Amino acid sequence: MTVSNANERVGGITLSTESNNTTLPRRVLGRRLRELREERNLSRARAAQACEMGSQTLWRLESGRGSEIKKMVINALCDLYQASDDDRRVLLWLAQESRKDGWWQSYTDAIAPNFGMFFGLEQSASRIISWQSTLLPGLLQTPGYRRAMWKISTAQPGRPLDADREVDLITKRQSRIHDSENFTLEVLLTESVLRHRVADDEVMAGQLNRLIEVGDRPNVSIRVVRFNAPNHLGLTTKDFVYMEFPDHPNPALKEPPVVYVEGFTGALYLDKADEVEQYLAAYTDIHRVALNEYDTRSLIVTAAKEYEA
Repeated sequence: MTVSNANERVGGITLSTESNNTTLPRRVLGRRLRELREERNLSRARAAQACEMGSQTLWRLESGRGSEIKKMVINALCDLYQASDDDRRVLLWLAQESRKDGWWQSYTDAIAPNFGMFFGLEQSASRIISWQSTLLPGLLQTPGYRRAMWKISTAQPGRPLDADREVDLITKRQSRIHDSENFTLEVLLTESVLRHRVADDEVMAGQLNRLIEVGDRPNVSIRVVRFNAPNHLGLTTKDFVYMEFPDHPNPALKEPPVVYVEGFTGALYLDKADEVEQYLAAYTDIHRVALNEYDTRSLIVTAAKEYEA
């Protein structure tokens, strides 16, 4: 089976292999294994013991965090769960796909710990909503803005990253924006994001002009929440990124939406329906008080001119 421009026929379903993305197959595999275990009313501890593995190892596998997925482990779990032949074939295919490296794997020197999963999900998403109250999201950052951020991040222990490589990584991530047929980006920002002097005036002016340019794309929406906006859930909600994924002809392989919440020392990946719904409600409420795209553009133009003065 080739990786690019190819499809694999598994269990009567055609599975696309074009994206060369390891993260999504790993998550889908883990979710399906968890569903099969729960259908058999088995606890994670009991299933792990029956397959002679640690409960933590099985948790990592079910949550899409397993670094190495072995065929013998999948077969053992399928035997325990009495999986159908079609399920077994699909799971083994997903395990094979998860072992392939995504393009971002070559940027380990520019990726903060535990951030690789986010890149994989970002590259697979068909729709991204980003709410940011302090800094611009990576998909909108110019190299100069990113370099200024890098200087701040190096003050954080444990982050010996390569600045040039990180800028290259940001640029490559942003290629998704040009895929207007398969990808949409909605960004909600507080006005303070435009005002924070992350870099010098020249870099900030260039960054804001970049927002104006990108905001003209048909698949990109940028809206700002003014300082004097009415009360809204964004005041109490941490910054978050909501990601939706493409439909799949096999419902079992459709990944549900994920919400990413980044903290100073770690991150959360939320995919339970009730959790995701709460963040969608927050998005709706923030969207309600945000300027429309036309007024947002006018505000950004004015802010850019102030940096240029």
